Amino acid sequence: MAQRPLKLVPQLMAILALAVITLAMWAAWLGWDQHRDVHPDGSETGPYEAWQVIGLVLTLLAPVYWAASRRYFAGAVLGVTAGLTAAAAYDWSDDSSGLYMVGVGMVMVGSLVVTGAVSAVIASVKTRTGSARQRS
Repeated sequence: MAQRPLKLVPQLMAILALAVITLAMWAAWLGWDQHRDVHPDGSETGPYEAWQVIGLVLTLLAPVYWAASRRYFAGAVLGVTAGLTAAAAYDWSDDSSGLYMVGVGMVMVGSLVVTGAVSAVIASVKTRTGSARQRS
């Protein structure tokens, strides 16, 4: 019984650490760009460019790998999901259409699914490489 709370503390710390890292990465990659591009036909795109979103995703792979390889699955999945959801909600809350919550929900579900899948793959690969090392 005494070890159970000790295992919970690292998971909670991983969740908090990854949420803070994710918020910082959102600010670094997406937070500064609030300009929408207006095209000649009057349509708008943006404010983010594809390279910014790709950079954010690639940057977040490192902390997800760190957490998943240490078996902090809750930290990897919930920390990144919470960070991205909070950042999107804050960043998009000034949307006048009122549809920003749909986008925030999509970010939440998408990041939950993707970080869960990536964490499972990392854990699977780490388990296989660990088993192979023990056999040799």
